[in-house]
Amino acid sequence: MIGYLCQRLGLVPIVGFLVAGVIIGPQGLGLVPDREMADAAAEVGVVLLLFTIGIEFSLEKLARIRNLIFGGGGLQVGLATAATYGLCTWLGASWQASVFTGLLVSLSSTAIVLKLLADRGETQSDHGQVGLGLLIFQDLAIVVMVLLVPVLASGGSSAGGADIAFALGKAVALIIAVLVFARRLLPRLLEKVAETCAPEIFLLTVMALCFGTAWLTSLAGVSLSLGAFLAGLVVSESRFSEHALSEILPLQIVFSALFFLSVGMLLDLSFLVRNLPLILAAVGAVLVIKVTTTGVAVAVLGRGLPVAGAAALMLAQVGEFSFVLERAGREVGLTPAGLGQAGAQSFVAATVLLMVVTPPMTAGGVRFSGWLKARRLRRAASAATEPTEAEVARLPRLVNHVVVAGYGAAARRLVRVLAGSGIPFLVTTLSPAGADEAEAEGAPVLRGDASRRTILVHAGIAEAKMLVVADDDPATARRIAAVARTLNPTMRIVVRTRWLAEVDPLTEAGVDRVIPEELESVVALFDDVLMSYRVSPQEIAAHEAAVRHGSYALLRARRPAPAAQGDADWECDLGPDCFDSRRVTLRAATPATALAWGELAMRLSEHGLTAEGLVRGDDELGRPADDFPLAAGDELSLAGHPADFAHAAELFRRPEEAAEEGVEPASETGKGPPVEERSMTYVDTEATIELRPSVKDSVCSHLDQIHPVQPGAAGCEECLRDGTRWVHLRICMTCGHVGCCDSSPGRHATAHHRATGHPVVRSLEPGETWGWCYVDETEL
Repeated sequence: MIGYLCQRLGLVPIVGFLVAGVIIGPQGLGLVPDREMADAAAEVGVVLLLFTIGIEFSLEKLARIRNLIFGGGGLQVGLATAATYGLCTWLGASWQASVFTGLLVSLSSTAIVLKLLADRGETQSDHGQVGLGLLIFQDLAIVVMVLLVPVLASGGSSAGGADIAFALGKAVALIIAVLVFARRLLPRLLEKVAETCAPEIFLLTVMALCFGTAWLTSLAGVSLSLGAFLAGLVVSESRFSEHALSEILPLQIVFSALFFLSVGMLLDLSFLVRNLPLILAAVGAVLVIKVTTTGVAVAVLGRGLPVAGAAALMLAQVGEFSFVLERAGREVGLTPAGLGQAGAQSFVAATVLLMVVTPPMTAGGVRFSGWLKARRLRRAASAATEPTEAEVARLPRLVNHVVVAGYGAAARRLVRVLAGSGIPFLVTTLSPAGADEAEAEGAPVLRGDASRRTILVHAGIAEAKMLVVADDDPATARRIAAVARTLNPTMRIVVRTRWLAEVDPLTEAGVDRVIPEELESVVALFDDVLMSYRVSPQEIAAHEAAVRHGSYALLRARRPAPAAQGDADWECDLGPDCFDSRRVTLRAATPATALAWGELAMRLSEHGLTAEGLVRGDDELGRPADDFPLAAGDELSLAGHPADFAHAAELFRRPEEAAEEGVEPASETGKGPPVEERSMTYVDTEATIELRPSVKDSVCSHLDQIHPVQPGAAGCEECLRDGTRWVHLRICMTCGHVGCCDSSPGRHATAHHRATGHPVVRSLEPGETWGWCYVDETEL
């Protein structure tokens, strides 16, 4: 309930779990007197959390951030320990207590930070990668720190140093052994288990891999959580990694919540009230030390101030493994700052408070990073020098050409088309990297800001035929269009935008045609629908022209009851064969792909269907020879009654789909072995998905819940787990969960919203960029 209330107040659930732990713990209402049981469940939560993070990561990605792990992580831990040591000795603590306190402060919360990054979809962001690298080093360093504590208590000895070196070598050797052997065996094991088609066996196997690997690494003194992370890395190398993640995720969510509850139970409210100045001073000191040392460590690696600032604020708390280290120190007589029981309680109180403020600090760090990046761009634009006479002289003398403003992904593709078709063009870009890339490809480039009058004049805008702005943000596109329209009132200006709300402002700025992605995707959709119902190409072209006329006025119009009015704008001439024909695309591993054209036509005729034609790629083959081999991706034109299509469905199902439907797979009578099954990727899990709402806060009160995210799976996570199918995909803009739409049988996107309270989703269909707020029932 407390977690739900925090969610409604706009706070992340982690804060609610921490507060709930304070309330129900032994120092609060005492509803959970047995802290040992809660601690055990919490440790399970941390293990499962690190396991899922490992699955979402990979060994290849880990190798790419090795400099962050050992360079940045080592520097951060060293600087934080040294700074804390200096402060504590200045306050009068012994050198042993000062070093011990420095070790406690140097660690950050792996569980909280990685949970926040996953929920915000920022694990693959720059600051997310930096945070992950530093946290991995800290988890490795805890091995040495635990062994160092008895040495500190005894005043230091050479024997202690030898023990540390031996233990560290043993830990590294065991980790390497686990990675080498598990990477060879685990994918094969998961393959065999998946073949049983028994979800419970697969889940138990994944659990055994997770906790078994964690236990093995713990034998060398490595933390259970780091061992679980390594297990997840190994599983990520298997093609069943998404399946494993979907099975383990519900358990991870439950046990991770118990971890945060157990941390909250540690806080003694009465001690907090009595010693509030001391605790606040400790919180302030930790914040200054962690933000400064982390920022310096990241900046030294050349990651830049925006990333350093975001990472520093994100890692400014004290970690859960510090509790393990504090317990080890207490057993040998070491306490934080040498203050005895008061120091231990102050440490716990300050740590819990820092964990509570971590979510808003992380959000603030991301905003601060964005502000710094935006300021740099503004400075770069204002400081951009005018092109020299020599640079202008090198430009070709063009007339009736296309000026391409910017050199983003869409502009790159456009330039290739222009170059291939012989249409004269010139690229203007402020990005040095973009300009170098365009010049390397042989494109004429003018370096500068296209919203400046002098740059457009040098680009020959007065004699240009067209101006295309394909990738810039709407505000920049409006400035470019306004200046260009003044210089050349007769040329055509075309702007591509993601947002429907920008059509009118861009049109007012002088743009002749605004191409909003979401509406063009609708055009492509009805194109396909009308083609499937055999509407003539001429009539489809007429509908396209009507839709695009007047800046998509037909699609943007609000019609209260179009069905009742019999909307004449959309009327089609449907012939008698429109409803009895279908276009079917052959998929890999289906029985039909193992047949030749004649064999398939005969099999279809047995079900009452007629094979009328075949399209392969861009080639319409009509009715090919009987021995023509079929392949995945071929498109068949079939005719028949709907019941006949249902009877013939076995020819177009994959074996596992047939098993799901409870029918026998169709036999393959074609020559040669069956086509090997290939997995289909529906969503690029490496892509960063953004949603830029076209409404204001007054319309939707949940815009602050929208973050750049990365898809959690290649398709609907629950459908992939259950082996079922979906119609359309939606992504949660809070955590990156991928679910299916309400037209799909599972309706998992809506179910995810009801389970988590995450309010906003975005369409993942090609060309669609619209979002939806479940709470406010508003399209964004």
